[in-house]
Amino acid sequence: MLVLLRRYFALLARYLRPQWVGSLFLALFLFGNAGLQLLKPQLLKLFIDTALAHGVSLTLLLIACSFIGFALLNQGIAVADSYLGESIAWTATNQLRTDLVAHCLSLDLSFHKERSPGELIERIDGDVDTLSHFFSRLIIQLGGNILLLCGILAIFFRIDWRAGLGASVYALIFLSMLMVMRRRLIPLWVAQRQASAEFYGFLGERLEGTAEIRANGATTTVLRRFLRQFHTWFPITYKARMSETRIFLVNFAVIASSLVLTLILGAYLRSFNPAAITIGTIFAMYTYAFMLVGPIWTIQTQLQDLQQVEACIQRIYELFSTTSRLHDGSGATFGRGPLALEFEHVTFGYEGDVPVLRDLTFAVQPGQVLGILGRTGSGKTTLARLIFRLYDAQQGCVRLDGVSVQQTHLQTLRQHIGLVTQDVQLFQASVRDNLTFFNRGISDERILTALENLGLSAWYQSLPTGLDTVLPTGALSAGEAQLLAFTRVFLQDPGIIILDEASSRLDPATAALLEKALDTLFDGRTAIVIAHRLSTIQRANEILILEDGAVLEYGSYDKLAHDVSSRFFHLLQVGLEEVLA
Repeated sequence: MLVLLRRYFALLARYLRPQWVGSLFLALFLFGNAGLQLLKPQLLKLFIDTALAHGVSLTLLLIACSFIGFALLNQGIAVADSYLGESIAWTATNQLRTDLVAHCLSLDLSFHKERSPGELIERIDGDVDTLSHFFSRLIIQLGGNILLLCGILAIFFRIDWRAGLGASVYALIFLSMLMVMRRRLIPLWVAQRQASAEFYGFLGERLEGTAEIRANGATTTVLRRFLRQFHTWFPITYKARMSETRIFLVNFAVIASSLVLTLILGAYLRSFNPAAITIGTIFAMYTYAFMLVGPIWTIQTQLQDLQQVEACIQRIYELFSTTSRLHDGSGATFGRGPLALEFEHVTFGYEGDVPVLRDLTFAVQPGQVLGILGRTGSGKTTLARLIFRLYDAQQGCVRLDGVSVQQTHLQTLRQHIGLVTQDVQLFQASVRDNLTFFNRGISDERILTALENLGLSAWYQSLPTGLDTVLPTGALSAGEAQLLAFTRVFLQDPGIIILDEASSRLDPATAALLEKALDTLFDGRTAIVIAHRLSTIQRANEILILEDGAVLEYGSYDKLAHDVSSRFFHLLQVGLEEVLA
């Protein structure tokens, strides 16, 4: 419990500290609202007793006007409180979302492979959305309602010690019941949030792949898996919701019984002391009894929120406590221009005991082009990931310009490496934002110069509104997407380029355009090309052929191309596409 409280207040302190002025006003509004609520029944008591005593009409009018004025002030404070609370909540939760996204982006690729996009969305958005009330007013409102509860009990004691004692016992019993229910409900909410993340993660992935599912006739299979996921998610959610319903029924019984018992107690006390316990006093007791249920009800609701918040905070801290398997280096840097690349006895496997690359050794000189060939699953893409340091090798060393990639800052390393994959990720944003990754520091003139240098002026001129053209999902062909990716890399100006061709998806016109762009892109840079086409492999100075994660053949292009016993010679004779498919 103490650990959870520390987490609560640590989270509050971190995200509410920048808004301490607003939080202070929010607390003042809530406590002022509690004071006004305690005052209103006293005005009603005074009004009733004055009326029964045939008081002056002007006095009654003043009491009535005071009551209306306090009621309007109460509503005004409630509106201001609501507005300020929402503003604080949105600001705090948006900052928390930003921090969570930044943390997830800092984690290595293995983290993202183990979790579906839907699960991460539920963690980052769903869990944080549940925390919005926690940030806006939960703790302050909980304190305000406890203060209101204590104030009501104090007034009961002021009326009569027996009334105060009865109300206190009643409140303690009810709060004890809530604590028992709370302990039983927390595990249900933790399980429900986890099941919800998995369920919506499944939905997100299947909806994204709707076209492939229908094209391959897998609709029935997906539906069966959906039902299995649903049958896991629904019972947990149902059980958690039914537990909430039981709490609601207890609250309803408390309201009814408290009002009846208050009237009975008031009549009993009046029979002993009619002068002190007036009709107005009994009505005030009735009103306070009704109000007594209010803060208890609210506290119970807030405890429910706290239960959900507790589950969310546990999951958020779990996400924050996840650390990357990649550790930032000491800060070694690289010079400008093309970089040398060296693999020295590199062995790597995604699952430690199953190597994907085995004792890989080769070197690429600055400004040279290395063509990598191999069948699907031979380790070509894995090799590229090690250069970019999406993973670290279990054995051996990867060096750029003689410096181990593990000795540099990740950001520095990736600024010097340009990566173009087969599946280029596009944002539903303008062409400008897609080319610059939302970097406003890159001018339009620089973008247009890059497009012209890459021979893409005609493609740019075909865009309806130039750089402001918004690219909706699926707007570009695979070839056009790679043209866009080339421009991204050109603007980055790295020292080494890794290119995973998407040759099988390109029409001849787009392929010709890509060939011209590649000439410019490779100029003055080291290039690693996972090649599928003969035209691209002809640019290579050296050839590396992989098979089952090991080097099958490695040497200069000219030497291997004229060696009739080489594997590369055979590939040139029969065609790369047929053999490497």
